[in-house]
Amino acid sequence: MRGDLLTNLYVFMLAAFIGFEVIRRVSPLLHTPLMSLTNALDAIAVIGAIILAGEHKSTMATVFGTVAIVAATSNVVGGFMITDRMLKMFKASAPKKP
Repeated sequence: MRGDLLTNLYVFMLAAFIGFEVIRRVSPLLHTPLMSLTNALDAIAVIGAIILAGEHKSTMATVFGTVAIVAATSNVVGGFMITDRMLKMFKASAPKKP
C-alpha cells in the first residue's frame, strides 16, 4: 500500500507541474476558450464526486466526495465568473454621446 501512495503522489506532482507549465505558456487570446474547456472538465469532476459521495461505501469516501464536490463546484463558478469578465473586456464600448 505504501508503494501505491508514493506512486500516486508522484503522478499527482508530475501532473501538477506539467499542467502549470502548459497553462503558463498559453497566449491571452486562447485563455477564454481554455477556461471554457476547464469548466467542462470540472463539471465532469463534480459529477464524479457526487457519485463517490452518494455511494456511501465508507465514511472517508463520503467525506472526500463532499470535499471534492465543494472544491470542483467553486472552481466551476469561479471559472465562469472569470470567463464572463474576460468576454466583457472584448465587447465594444458604446459610443460616447456629446
